Amino acid sequence: LIQNGTIVNADSAFTGDVLVKGSKIIDVQPKIEPEDHMTVIDASFKYVFPGGIDPHTHLDFEFMGTKTVDDFITGTGAAVKGATTMVIDFIVPRVGESLLSAYDRYVKKSEGKAICDYGFHMAITWWSEEVAKEMKAITNKGINSFKMFMAYKGMLMLDDAELYQAFLRCKELGALPMVHAENGSIIVENAKRLIARGIIGPEGHDLSRPEDVEAEATNRACVIAKQVDCPLYVVHVMTDAAAKVIEEHKKDGQVQIFGETLAAAIGSTGAPIGCSFRDAAAHVMSPPISHDPNTQINLLEHLSTGVLSCVGSDNCTFTCEQKEKLGKKCFTKIPNGVNGIEDRMAVVWQKGVTGDHLKITQYVAVTSTNAAKIFNIYPRKGVIAVGSDADIVIWDKNAKATISSATHKQACDYNIFEGMQIDGGPIHILVGGNLVYKYQELTNVKSVGKFVHTPCFSSTAYPKEA
Repeated sequence: LIQNGTIVNADSAFTGDVLVKGSKIIDVQPKIEPEDHMTVIDASFKYVFPGGIDPHTHLDFEFMGTKTVDDFITGTGAAVKGATTMVIDFIVPRVGESLLSAYDRYVKKSEGKAICDYGFHMAITWWSEEVAKEMKAITNKGINSFKMFMAYKGMLMLDDAELYQAFLRCKELGALPMVHAENGSIIVENAKRLIARGIIGPEGHDLSRPEDVEAEATNRACVIAKQVDCPLYVVHVMTDAAAKVIEEHKKDGQVQIFGETLAAAIGSTGAPIGCSFRDAAAHVMSPPISHDPNTQINLLEHLSTGVLSCVGSDNCTFTCEQKEKLGKKCFTKIPNGVNGIEDRMAVVWQKGVTGDHLKITQYVAVTSTNAAKIFNIYPRKGVIAVGSDADIVIWDKNAKATISSATHKQACDYNIFEGMQIDGGPIHILVGGNLVYKYQELTNVKSVGKFVHTPCFSSTAYPKEA
């Protein structure tokens, strides 16, 4: 029994009690009288949130000649420590690999390891009639979203005709197409010119991917979605320009378009100009983190107005040694990815709520509820309500913390939010009714996480079919 807390959902905030039995919330009332057999947690002067949902992670991911250091054990443990109680990770098939074969690989990576609940998106890294057929089988496995890359030419990228066919297949299945929106062809040509001029350090990464490259691809993806008349989810929107493209395309309401930004985009301005290779490479991700501090404010504004729907982490962590070993001689070889799974909730709180850009109900929406609705797991997830999973965060607005790689749970040795002061934080966290975190310590590091099916034809993504 959680008593006397300020219960915050995406649409309301009120003082009340929450009763949990087993893995479910069984009652929410202004006052529930405790019984002798109940464990009581006093949440007076605290917030009670639905657990965070991170819609974008890469755990135990083989990429660019190496593998991420955070797997489903360390990654989900870090997520829980940071008040995230569910992650949705990406299955990324090798080019030419069967989707079902890739699914089996990721089941082995994740099963029996996760400390929080998890779901999957499926990436489409190549296109054929066989891939189109297998997409149906993947939806039957409980995966309702497919990600296409418009970047990483020669590795993962699909061309426009393939995107069109993949979007069309998603519409037939009631699945949600997702895109990494950058113009991969321009990036390759830009990189060639930079290397020819002798620019091979990490600064070349950002120079090869100017903001227009993201905005152009975002527009192209939206146009293709409208031709097919299907919804679209644009992952990791990193710039105001790309967000404005989404805003423009949302105006006519023809299809549902969702934008996701990242903790990295609103909590970091990238590596300082002139810094060491170690610091610069640690910030390398795609699309790049903007060095313009106004970008953070603009993206928060887009979250507050509903142009952007979610904040993910795109957690894809490598050690400094991995980045240097592979990328020291050329920026195109630096493994792309940063941390965020552990600090996402804190960063959005600090920059959004404490920074007066987001209302507390909007905070819950962009860190939990909207993802639950888009991926069709609401009201099981994303809300404090009778019948919902007991994924609950008790948050103390008076708590203090400093983000540091020296104290974080993650396996990586660098934190792009190093030194950020956080005013507020979790003091109790429940996953499926299990108390897994109490006063800055994980109390249960056993695998209590379960795979969560995401059914097709989400009423949020496909309101006409609902």
